[in-house]
Amino acid sequence: MGIARIMMQAAVGVGTGPKTLAVAHNTTPFITAYAWSADGFGVKFSDPATLPAGTGNGVAFTPDGDAIAVAHETTPFITAYPWSGSGFGSKYSDPATLPLVLGKCVAFNPAGTAIAVGQEISPFITAYPWSGSGFGSKYSDPASVPVGAGQGISWNPDGTVIAVAHNGLPPDAANNNISAYPWSGSGFGTKYSNPATPPVGTGHDVAFSPDGTAIAIGCEQSPFVSTYPWSGSGFGTKYSNPGVLPASTGKGVAFTPDGNAIAVAHSATPFVSAYPWSSSGFGSKYSDPATLPAGNGNDVAFSSDGSAIAVAHTTTPFITAYPWSSSGFGTKYSNPGVLPANIGNDVAWSNV
Repeated sequence: MGIARIMMQAAVGVGTGPKTLAVAHNTTPFITAYAWSADGFGVKFSDPATLPAGTGNGVAFTPDGDAIAVAHETTPFITAYPWSGSGFGSKYSDPATLPLVLGKCVAFNPAGTAIAVGQEISPFITAYPWSGSGFGSKYSDPASVPVGAGQGISWNPDGTVIAVAHNGLPPDAANNNISAYPWSGSGFGTKYSNPATPPVGTGHDVAFSPDGTAIAIGCEQSPFVSTYPWSGSGFGTKYSNPGVLPASTGKGVAFTPDGNAIAVAHSATPFVSAYPWSSSGFGSKYSDPATLPAGNGNDVAFSSDGSAIAVAHTTTPFITAYPWSSSGFGTKYSNPGVLPANIGNDVAWSNV
């Protein structure tokens, strides 16, 4: 699931510690947020006064942490709130032109001036200007829309490209599972050419590396994660697959803020896999965490200072977090005192 985690990391910079971890999940209140410290999970923030209207599929903070948005399954399909050290503020007004149906994912651009929502039917991605007042008037749809449901969204670090991981047409068709577009103050530009070697099966999530020189897609079928060089010309020649593949469908993908590692949340044991990353591509897989997530991994995110990694998953406690270092996973943090209410679908960090 797509979250603007890489852009947030780029904006705030390494070394600024996380203060909040938020989880989008399957049952009311659909979004749960926790204070975070070096000791791990703190107290759960009070739920928003006006809840999202259905299953929370995606969550994202603005880069400066002053707002939080949730993509969800019931109209208005996207809900946003001011965010502060006190938690949720009063819900922003819904956008004047709503996404057409079920919100699958959400991401803010690096400048915090735009928000994009992946959805179940055409145009599959909808974007709006964003300001302290909330949603602006919807941008025009891209001229060549993605061909299936938008599952994950990422902007490159300078905000000049937006990428969408999506279903194929027909399902899992070649060359149909990732779409990327130039982005400007006018919105979507002309779609980049598809990669020569496409991801295999539905694209579930997408992330740019912090320096913008690589793009990774979590996908439905083996090798479950596909990575490419990225330049002003678009996709380069696909990197070699990791020596040890993720165990099943790649549902979430994230780079560390320093770009030296990449993690994939996936739908079979060990539910999360992580690798060193360099300009040569994948290194040898890190050892699995000693205590695994308890169920299928749906999303993964590194904190903005690179000191922690969190996995949203299908089985209680629904969110699992670990210290992270150049050695890989540390000893699992204790579970939060109040768990998310059901399946964790997406996870995001904030420094506020």
